[in-house]
Amino acid sequence: MILDIIKKRRSVFPVQYNGEPIPKEAIETVLEAANWAPTHKKTEPWRFKVVRGEALTRLGDFMAEAYEQNEERPKRMKIKKLRENPQKSGAIIVICMQRNQKDLLPEWEEVAATAMAVQNMWLSCTEMGIGSYWSSPGIIAQMDRFFELETGERCLGLFYMGYTDMELMEGVRKPIEDKVFWLDK
Repeated sequence: MILDIIKKRRSVFPVQYNGEPIPKEAIETVLEAANWAPTHKKTEPWRFKVVRGEALTRLGDFMAEAYEQNEERPKRMKIKKLRENPQKSGAIIVICMQRNQKDLLPEWEEVAATAMAVQNMWLSCTEMGIGSYWSSPGIIAQMDRFFELETGERCLGLFYMGYTDMELMEGVRKPIEDKVFWLDK
């Protein structure tokens, strides 16, 4: 049941990954799930760039250097994390959004549609036993220096993916009754 998968979804961070490679077919399944997210006026604003293999090291080096160059007081631990997290991942899907120039919808609708695509990715990863995590470091605004982005396209984050051997904690939520107001009459 889909509710079981939704309740099981967790953020699984690169430090928890075991280094096992993710087959290309699994990544394609995750991307196909993303492609079926709801979208107002069928703009389908989501765009993805898949980073695997040796390119993960190049991405990590780029992010660490970009952070170090643009931060007034760069932190060594942050530099190390930006450099090493991609290398710990089986793959990273860079989450981008393409603004529709012809049919300009409010930006929040396009961001929401892209976020729904990412939720579909996350749920697919959960179903397949792949750990995943959406990160939005400040340096995503500079991704156009690493990737060639189309006019109107911008990066919204990085979707880290990797297998884990760790047992994940059970989720906890406050009761839905505390968050809903019913108007029946």
